[in-house]
Amino acid sequence: MPIYEFECSQCGHRFDRLQKLSDADPVDCPECGAPRVRRRVSAPSFRLAGGGWYETDFKKDGDRKRNLAGDGGAAPAPAPAPAPAAAPAPPVRATDGAS
Repeated sequence: MPIYEFECSQCGHRFDRLQKLSDADPVDCPECGAPRVRRRVSAPSFRLAGGGWYETDFKKDGDRKRNLAGDGGAAPAPAPAPAPAAAPAPPVRATDGAS
């Protein structure tokens, strides 16, 4: 069931109410009793975050799982740098055998 936010236009009192979509909205203000309550448009008060929300939760086992909520702000580890190339060997001098 959704949570709705209401406001009295008489006294300005705001309150929340858990109700079904088919339930009628309240008419009387619980604070002042005036019949001037109206539903407010507000953002939902929950967020799907944290470990455990993966886009591949219902896919086959071979697929790679990615966490949709992120990893808590940590940046992914960078790939290791390639090893530096070996220095070329010094040229070999030909000798005639006499020293």
